[in-house]
Amino acid sequence: MKQTAVEWLQDTWLNYPDLCSYDKIQEWFKQAKEMEKNNIDNKVIHFAEWLTKKHTTTLITLYEHFEEQYYNETFKSE
Repeated sequence: MKQTAVEWLQDTWLNYPDLCSYDKIQEWFKQAKEMEKNNIDNKVIHFAEWLTKKHTTTLITLYEHFEEQYYNETFKSE
């Protein structure tokens, strides 16, 4: 199983206690936040790929509905 950003931060903190200056800890927090952001971005990408493969017909129907609604809201109100 992939290590979470919090687990990485905990392991890093515990494995390098001699490096635990304020600046170093701030750097680790920043790195952990970036890792978490990347994990969320990757999750969204994988979900979109799964959705595209499994539910193509539904997506096409939703897109057609979106297109019609967007057209009506954008151009028919003039």
